[in-house]
Amino acid sequence: MPSHPAGEPSPDPLSTLLPSSGALLPARVPLDLHGQRIYVEWDPHAPVTPLGQLVYFSQFLATAGLFGEWVADCPLHYTSPNAPERADVLGTILLSILAGNRRYAHVTALRGDTVNPQGLGMSRVMSEDAVRRAFQDEPSAPLEQWQQQHLLRSVEPVLREEWICDLDVTIKTVYGRQEGGQVGYNPHKPGRAAHAYHTFFISRLRLALDVVVAPGKEFHSRAVSQTFWPWWDKLPASCRPKLVRADCGFGNEHFMLDCESHGQPYLFRLRQSRGGQRLIERLSRQGPWNECGQGWQGREDSLRLQGWSRSRRVIVLRRRVSSPAVPELTDGLQQPQLMNVEAVEPYEYTLLGTNTDWELAGLARLYRERADSENTIDELKRQWGWGGFVTKDLLRCQVAARNVALIYNWWSLFVRCVEPQRPREAVTSRPLMLSAIGREVRHAGQTTVVLTSTHAEASRVQRLLTEVSLFLSGLRNTAEQLSPARCWERIWERILTPFRILEAASRTWFGQLARLPA
Repeated sequence: MPSHPAGEPSPDPLSTLLPSSGALLPARVPLDLHGQRIYVEWDPHAPVTPLGQLVYFSQFLATAGLFGEWVADCPLHYTSPNAPERADVLGTILLSILAGNRRYAHVTALRGDTVNPQGLGMSRVMSEDAVRRAFQDEPSAPLEQWQQQHLLRSVEPVLREEWICDLDVTIKTVYGRQEGGQVGYNPHKPGRAAHAYHTFFISRLRLALDVVVAPGKEFHSRAVSQTFWPWWDKLPASCRPKLVRADCGFGNEHFMLDCESHGQPYLFRLRQSRGGQRLIERLSRQGPWNECGQGWQGREDSLRLQGWSRSRRVIVLRRRVSSPAVPELTDGLQQPQLMNVEAVEPYEYTLLGTNTDWELAGLARLYRERADSENTIDELKRQWGWGGFVTKDLLRCQVAARNVALIYNWWSLFVRCVEPQRPREAVTSRPLMLSAIGREVRHAGQTTVVLTSTHAEASRVQRLLTEVSLFLSGLRNTAEQLSPARCWERIWERILTPFRILEAASRTWFGQLARLPA
């Protein structure tokens, strides 16, 4: 017998206020607001979607055959008779990334969407667990071949043009005990384990060519060489970049020698070592400087630093600064930018190394444009969840990163197809061209999606989306003999036309600048 017998249980104070789970809820609930009363009714089975304008993007994918071929070539295999369809799994990944999700748990917010899955050929939106476990037991080689193939297909028409490849490495901090999480170079959170993302981009268009997720200590150029050159060798000779461009992390003997052995033109920034500083001091006291645009002046010379196997062409750029700054002590990974070579006029100096014979003003302009690749990485990490969807194994982290890059390419090209003259990041393009209330209406055997956008530029985007829809419909209906690949090339012609006009005007302006006297 217990020493203290149990008495009568006291009722839970909340149980008298909240209805039980089996109780019927009122269909209409009054809410007293500021100065008025409104009524709320729930309709959980209504065919609506918060991403109503996604139907235009689905038409874009269907016309080019991008999503259908991506699903058909996927090496994902299931053995269970209750396993989901590949279209449902990949379509859920597509919807989740487009909606701006950064974690697998965010997929749950899309489960009630019954409108957009039909446009992608899906039967339902899968759960977060099905998406997380999708590629868990798959071999890495077929997945890598599948993803790289479709990343190249998304940009293949532009590779026949003259294009520039931007190389960079970004650090993604990871938490927990994850494969490849190593403590390496992490400027924002020193001492934290991280993954290193080796990234390759097409400049100007801001499209991702490939991304390789490596352990945190493989952030240097030697590690990038092991992933970049095998990918470069797979490209046909006519599709290889006109120029490879990167920051001072790649301006070393090892990577420049690799470029020279492969016959690849390059433009790298160099660290301001002692030999480079002596060159700056010598050129600052000799002869006039050439104008290179935007306040920059430049001169060129040949330089052979200690450890280099040969002399190379070096470009010295300078720009006058309003007030001199005292260089801070660095840890060896960065070099001070400011050198007060002349006591009266302080300048900011930059060293560039190249194996091309291009004009000085053009090379200065090309390296200034490299800063746009930093914006691309920032957009992918902050607005597309690059580095999100993290699992314990490195394989699924790699698959998720390439999926994000591919869907980012598709959406970026769709936005440029809608409005070729104005590029937009996801933070502005999603509310404008994706987010709208869509209500499905079925009548007389026809399905209609009624869109309601609350954006301030709703009427303008309605006109733009209608125009691009008529353009895509014309490719499929007017020219029925065109294959999806030929339709994809016609879409690229619409995207590239403004770039060709701008590039021709830019070349004319820089040609006139090069002819100016020093």
